[in-house]
Amino acid sequence: MTGRAAPPTGSVGPTASRSSLFEHAVRLRDDNPDVPLPRDGYPFPDDEAHHTRKVDRPKDPLLRGAAAADILSEFLSDPHDDLDLVESVFHGVDVPIHQDDHLRSVALRADPELVRRIGRWLVEHARDRCAVTIGMFLLAARPSANDIEIVRTIGLLSDRFAPLAVWFLRRVRDGGESLLWLAERSSGWGRVYYVEALCEYSGGYRDWLLRHACDGEFLNAYFAGKVALAASLHEAIIRPVVDDELIDHTGRLLSAMAEASGMGLDLSRYPPALIVLAEYARHLAFQEPVGDRVRVAITLAHDVRSREPAELGCSSKEKAAILSSLDETLAGSAWLEAASEELVRSTSWATWAQANDVLPPALRTDNKVRWSDR
Repeated sequence: MTGRAAPPTGSVGPTASRSSLFEHAVRLRDDNPDVPLPRDGYPFPDDEAHHTRKVDRPKDPLLRGAAAADILSEFLSDPHDDLDLVESVFHGVDVPIHQDDHLRSVALRADPELVRRIGRWLVEHARDRCAVTIGMFLLAARPSANDIEIVRTIGLLSDRFAPLAVWFLRRVRDGGESLLWLAERSSGWGRVYYVEALCEYSGGYRDWLLRHACDGEFLNAYFAGKVALAASLHEAIIRPVVDDELIDHTGRLLSAMAEASGMGLDLSRYPPALIVLAEYARHLAFQEPVGDRVRVAITLAHDVRSREPAELGCSSKEKAAILSSLDETLAGSAWLEAASEELVRSTSWATWAQANDVLPPALRTDNKVRWSDR
């Protein structure tokens, strides 16, 4: 861990009753090692102030960040250590969470070392998310490997800070390792940003992308197609023997792409869709029916059954062959028994599956499936 950043001059301003967002992120990181933070770290220490915050956002999107940039320019020209004042002025204007040309240009005009010093101070000490965001803009505009640990720590609050953490980490040496670290510990929108960034690295994270990128959330649809293309999924899945992790994750990728219309690359626009669907169905027949694997296979079979061939990137005959292969596997006695157990164990999924008519034919008719007794 890098040392605590000193304020631009003097000492930090008046002590606040709430902790900084950085301290909040450190506590959650230590309490939840190696897993995503609960609720992306919400509520933040400044939550109450932001429930009542009302800021007029410019109607012209090109003007987003302009008011904050004016304040930042004035502050950089005459920096002070009144943290309360810094927080209050940025709290009162629209501060974007993505790259912004207004803020970037202000940071690039100022002395690089001053920019980094103030950026560190704000990220580590500010108690309001708007001021922390400004600090992240400063660090991302003048990226230094010395600040990686600071950025990836606050980047755990990924719903808010992932876009700027990505901008920073893509521009420092070995930033990909921190992107991977953050992707493994993020969910929701944060995971979308971090996984998409990893897709842009040339092959370095292929194994992880092929096996771990999707966590089963709805938002996976935004990046599933990018993962499949970047990691050359079609080349990995056609091998005669592949590991269970790859097969299981292929099912999640296919399910996400089947639901991706309007969000990301869907199966109709994924060139190797037919190959990957057929190979997944082939490999599935040799797997043990357990847990999440059963739910993914049943859901994907439903996706294939309920979509037109063109939506799956195949012909009617090809769709029928894929569906027949999936249904044959799911009709096996071991799969029926495992599916029955899942319907009992995972009640939320069972309710959804029943409401959406997801169950394949064998599960609707086989006497071993005691749906009404779950």
